[in-house]
Amino acid sequence: MILVTGATGNVGQELVRAVAERGEPLRALARNPDGTSMPAAVDVVAADLAAPETVGPALVGIRKVFLLGGFASPALLRVVRDAGVEHVVLLTSRCVVGGRPDNAITRTWLDAEAAVRAAEIPWTVLRPSGFHSNALRWLPQLERGDVVRAPWPDVPIASIDPADIATVAATVLTGTGHEGAAYTLSGPQALTPGRQVAVLAGALGRPLRFEPLSDDEARAQMEADTPAPIIEAFFRFFTDGEYDDSVVVGSVKAITGHRPRTFERWAREHARDFARTAARPSVRDRA
Repeated sequence: MILVTGATGNVGQELVRAVAERGEPLRALARNPDGTSMPAAVDVVAADLAAPETVGPALVGIRKVFLLGGFASPALLRVVRDAGVEHVVLLTSRCVVGGRPDNAITRTWLDAEAAVRAAEIPWTVLRPSGFHSNALRWLPQLERGDVVRAPWPDVPIASIDPADIATVAATVLTGTGHEGAAYTLSGPQALTPGRQVAVLAGALGRPLRFEPLSDDEARAQMEADTPAPIIEAFFRFFTDGEYDDSVVVGSVKAITGHRPRTFERWAREHARDFARTAARPSVRDRA
């Protein structure tokens, strides 16, 4: 049986569906799965990855685990190992490739990969680019009107559909020969924030407009809810150029046999997620 952690997240939901469609016995774990729609055959359990002692019961009968890198602590990996798990598929980020360990974001993923290796469980690491679904962070702005303001206007990212990450993970979890491999993943094209907004405008049928935030404006906004080391990590990535997330790689097709989905396809398939914003009048209309 396969355990999917983070089963209500962007990747987790897609992975649950992908594994279930293959007819594999599956257990889905989430901190709060109440009200979450899952395929009928899926065993849904509640546990907190940040509290490893709660995870043990969910591992009974489990042979393979999909694990979110942000929770891959040595304590959790000991619980996984002691349960007799035979293979862990870990989700991190491709910023670890040549990344600097004194960067707070990079350090999180490096620590997760080190914990999995130290646990002496067969492992596979998936290192994706930024997600298409990160565009959902613009929802509050789209509720207020048709202007999206975001930093780093000249920084393209070869973002990836979480569904493609899930397809890769499902292939690895249900196949063989992937142990000890670390796969770097990306989408099919690199887009700047402004270009993403233009694509989203077409998918939603709205006259969206992109306006860049200066570094000072972006920093001030982030300080409201983001720890200082994480803010600094992002500025090192995208202002200082420490991390280039624009490189397109062919690993999704090589592993799954299918080309990765474009941001345009993701936007059209997820237009319903933005539907509640489309019904609201813009700031201009309310003035």
